Amino acid sequence: MSTSTVEPVALQYRFFAAHVVRARRVGASLVRVTLGGAELAGFAGGGRDQSVSLFLPHPGQDAPVVPIELSDDWFGAWRALPPDIRAVMRSYTIREHRPAAAEVDIDFVSHGDTGPASRWAGQAGLGDRLLLLGPAVRDNRSVCFRPPDDTDVVLLAADETALPAAAGILAWLPAGTRVRAWIEVPAAADIGELPTAADAEIRWIVRGSTPPGSDLLVTAIRSARLPADTPYAWIAGESGAVRALRRHLVGERGIDRRRVTFAGYWRRGASEEDLRAEALVGATA
Repeated sequence: MSTSTVEPVALQYRFFAAHVVRARRVGASLVRVTLGGAELAGFAGGGRDQSVSLFLPHPGQDAPVVPIELSDDWFGAWRALPPDIRAVMRSYTIREHRPAAAEVDIDFVSHGDTGPASRWAGQAGLGDRLLLLGPAVRDNRSVCFRPPDDTDVVLLAADETALPAAAGILAWLPAGTRVRAWIEVPAAADIGELPTAADAEIRWIVRGSTPPGSDLLVTAIRSARLPADTPYAWIAGESGAVRALRRHLVGERGIDRRRVTFAGYWRRGASEEDLRAEALVGATA
């Protein structure tokens, strides 16, 4: 499938003004916030693991503060704003997109008041304003799930932070697609229906008192008998666990590394600001 990555970022993406339509708890660990607004009629979500950046206001602000115009250097312009003024930026995947209603659902892992996004989601009320930086074209570079045409079976591995993306992938897959999925969640109450037309076998792993970012997913997949076909694997969650799973699938299972898509959605002991700062240093080194 061709991508539009050669286009400037300002042509691929735009800011969408949005507001909270409703918020509700999903299971024991997630808060689902539905965003709406007239501008979301132009949101061109590509489905699957479509990711976006949310810009949230600080407590006491009526709306998030961001650079006025989106350009190839929007990130530098955002960083140049005072930290206590510029909007809180966090990356999320779309749980569900309803174009006809101009609505998107985003699931937040609930950490109480321990993080700005979790705090915002826990207090989100009707009409609360935010900005969403998302795609203006459906075939965009922030959709990473792209199985080759010759894929016989799809392997999915996710923790609760990647559960919305895994759900989006399952909803997108066509009927008859064989899927083996392992999903780690904090509590049994987080287990829910994941609608799909695919021929999916889903194993839920309840973490319980085990700390997040452990080797539960690695252990489960290491002990599993995988289909002897032509697989495509998608792995997302805590960075260390994701790397360990990729090493296992490529090094021990012999899967072609080009057929393994992996994404660290978070890392133990690091905030998203830390990760973005590290990436920025790496890009300029």
